[in-house]
Parts: sequence; C-alpha cells; structure tokens
Amino acid sequence: MQSTINGGPAFSYIDVDLEPGESVIAESDAMSSMAADLDMTARFNGGFFSGLLKKFFGGESLFVNEFTNQTNAVRRVTLVQNTPGEVREVQLNGDSICLQPGAYICSTPGLELGVRWAGLVSWIAREGMFKLVVSGKGTLWYGAYGGLLEKEIDGEYVVDTGHLVAYEPQMKLKLQLAGGLFSSFFGGEGLVTRVEGKGKVILQTRSLSGLVGWLNPKLR
Repeated sequence: MQSTINGGPAFSYIDVDLEPGESVIAESDAMSSMAADLDMTARFNGGFFSGLLKKFFGGESLFVNEFTNQTNAVRRVTLVQNTPGEVREVQLNGDSICLQPGAYICSTPGLELGVRWAGLVSWIAREGMFKLVVSGKGTLWYGAYGGLLEKEIDGEYVVDTGHLVAYEPQMKLKLQLAGGLFSSFFGGEGLVTRVEGKGKVILQTRSLSGLVGWLNPKLR
C-alpha cells in the first residue's frame, strides 16, 4: 500500500493506492473518488453496540466503509475529511493514540477503534466527554479544521479549549481559568486545558466554535 497526502495544508486529501488483496477502512462519507472496480463494503464501526458508542460519544459515524482491491493491479481510492484543514499520517506499532471526536478519517485493518471515558474536564473544554482511542499495528490518518501543530510536552502546557486534536494516552487533562477571574472572562479566553505529563500532543490552529462565533454576527 502506498499513500500520499495532497492538497496542501488547507484542503488536504489522501490518495491510497491499494495493491491486490489490500484494504483500507474509512469513516462514512470520507470517500471522494475511487477506481470503479474497487469493492466497497459498509459495516458497523466495530459492531452494533460499539458503533453506537463511537457515534454518540466518540463523534464518529455508526458505519465505516472498507475498500478492498480484488483485482490483479493497483487501484486508488481518494479520501477526505469533512472540514477544510490539514491531514496527518501516523504509524502505530502496538501503541495507542487518543483523538478528539471527529478527527478520525481512515486506517488500515490492523488498527482498532475504541471509546473511553475522557471525563467532565474534556467535555467542558469542548473536547468531548469520551475520547476515541486508536490502538494496534498499522497506519492511521486523522485531521482537523486548520493546520496541525505538534508539541513535545515534558511537564505542563496550556491549550485553548477546542484546539486539542490528538495526544498520547498517558497525558492528563485539567481545566482551569486562563488567568485571574477578571482577565479570563473579560480577556476573551475564559477556560483553558492544562495538559500534564511527558509525551506528544497535536493541536489545531483553528476551531469550528471560533468560526461559528465569527460568522454568527455577520449573518444577522
């Protein structure tokens, strides 16, 4: 399997070239185009009850699509995310990564998607009450609205609410005011997320809630 991320940071899309017998699993509605002789099979996202959990608590669809190359030559499928923004590819080798709801795009069959309790802190920080955990061995593609920034944390780091896309499972999240009471609410920052531990976090440079807040006054 060969894959490339094209379209630049703003409008990224994934070209996946499948060798004969290979498959890729994608979020429902992620397919932009594909070879006419590729097989596409829809199934529950990890089973019926697991799919329901991922849909209502993990921000993912109830169904996923599996694209399989049953021909004797290389075939391409092009996959996209729902919002404009950057897409990233990561290789997992038996380890795990936590994603914010809606960040998952597609993966190879060796990876498993699970939902875990993220806590009230994550929910108040607009990161979802549950987190999507991807684990196993294979390739994962995820994305978010805006550009993606990678930060190595050793100690503590402050992230504005709605900007945390992915993080390693050992990282802990805490909610706090951005500054003092007056500065936090009249300075426009309000609550922020304090990330604690040693590991890697991925941040998005834009947030959909920020876009909505900017658009609403202009639509009245």
